[in-house]
Amino acid sequence: MRTSRLSQDTAKAVHAMSSTSRQTRSSSALNKFKYSTTAPSLVSPHVASDSTNDETSSLSSANTADIEDLLEPPAKKRRRVTPSTSIASGVSSVSVARRVKKEKATIKEETSIKEETSNNKPRATKERRKPARKVKLENGSVEMQPPSNWDTIYETVKKMRAENPTAPVDTMGCAELHWRASSPKDQRFQTLVALMLSSQTKDTVTAVAMQRLHTELGEGESILAPKIKKEEDEDSVFLEDKKKDSTLNLGNILAVSPERLNELIRTVGFHNNKTKYIKQTAILLRDKYDSDIPSTADELMKLPGVGPKMAYLCMSAAWGKHEGIGVDVHVHRITNLWGWHSTKNPEETRVALQSWLPKDKWHEINKLLVGLGQTVCLSAARRCGECDLAGTGLCKSEIKALVTKAKKEKTEEAHVKIEMS
Repeated sequence: MRTSRLSQDTAKAVHAMSSTSRQTRSSSALNKFKYSTTAPSLVSPHVASDSTNDETSSLSSANTADIEDLLEPPAKKRRRVTPSTSIASGVSSVSVARRVKKEKATIKEETSIKEETSNNKPRATKERRKPARKVKLENGSVEMQPPSNWDTIYETVKKMRAENPTAPVDTMGCAELHWRASSPKDQRFQTLVALMLSSQTKDTVTAVAMQRLHTELGEGESILAPKIKKEEDEDSVFLEDKKKDSTLNLGNILAVSPERLNELIRTVGFHNNKTKYIKQTAILLRDKYDSDIPSTADELMKLPGVGPKMAYLCMSAAWGKHEGIGVDVHVHRITNLWGWHSTKNPEETRVALQSWLPKDKWHEINKLLVGLGQTVCLSAARRCGECDLAGTGLCKSEIKALVTKAKKEKTEEAHVKIEMS
C-alpha cells in the first residue's frame, strides 16, 4: 500500500514513543492502531511474521486509508470555458460561442435596464412601420387602414416637387401634349393619342412624336417639324405654332396611310403595334362614339391598346374626371420602396392605393411620383442624398451611404464658398 511522506513521518514518531518503558495517555490511545491479524492479506509475509512477536508494530502497516484520502480536498477553482478548452473536453465550440454570446446579451440587457431604472426613464421603443392593411371593425365590416405616416411622406414629396418642377413629365407629360389652339374635342383625341404613344416610351421621345403628328400629319409639312439627326435631339422642348391649327385630328388619322403614320411615330417604342391600334381606335371613335373619345374609363378600356393606366389618366386630363389612379412603373416602384404595400405589378398597386388614398389626390399622385422617379428616385441609381425624405426615417428603402455622401459633398462645397469669399 502506498503511503505518503507525512504518513511515514507520523509512523516513525509513534514507533519511537512506543519503544520507551513509560506508558503515557497517548500510547494507550494508539493501541487501537496496532496491527490486526484479522487482515493478514493486506501486508507482505515478512511484515506479518514480525508482527506476531511485537505488539507495538509500526503504524505504517496499519489497515487504514491514506491520510490524503481522509482529508477533504480543497475547493476547485471554476475553470473558465473557452472554445479551445471546450474542444479538448468534447464540447462543441459553436455551442460555447452561443452560450457566451447569450450571456453577454443578458448582461448588456440587465445593465441597460438598471441604467434606465436609475434614471426613472421608460425604455424607448421604436415604432414599427405599418403598411396599408385591412382592419375589422366592431360591427363586422372591414376597413382599409392607410400606411403609417403616409400623409407626411406625401406632403414632403409634394413640396419638394413644387420647389423644383424640372422633371420631363412637368413639361412633356401626356397631359401637356395637346394643341392649345385646337377644339376641345380634338384636344381630347390628342390626349388619348399621346397616352397610346407613351407606353414603354420616355416623355421626351413621346413629345417629339406628338410634335410631328401636330405638324406633319396633313398634306403639307410645317417648318416647325423637328429634324431628328441625333439621339440627343429627342430632348428638345415641345413646339407649337399658335397661329396654325394642329394636323392631329380624327379625320387626318382616318385618312393617313398606316405606312405614313408609322413613319411619323417611328421614334416611340413598339411603333408598329401602336400604328395599328391608333388606326383601329379612330374607326371605333367614328362609328361608335360620334367622333369623340368615350367619357368613361370602362369604355376607354374597350379601345385597342388602352389599359387601366391610360384610361384613368385620360379621364383626368381629357374629361377632368378622377375615376381611378393611373399607376405606371414609377408609382408602382416608389410606393413599394416606401413600404406602403407589397404588390407585384402596377395593377395590384392601383387597387391597393384606391382602397385607402383620398380621392382628391387621385389625379395628382401619378405626376407627383413620376417626376420624383425621373429626377431623384431613379430606378437605375437612386439619389437619396437629394431627397427631402433623407434622414427622416420615413423612407423604408433609404440608402444611408448615399445620404452621408451627399452631406459630405455639401459640407465641402460650403467650405469652398467660405474660402472663396
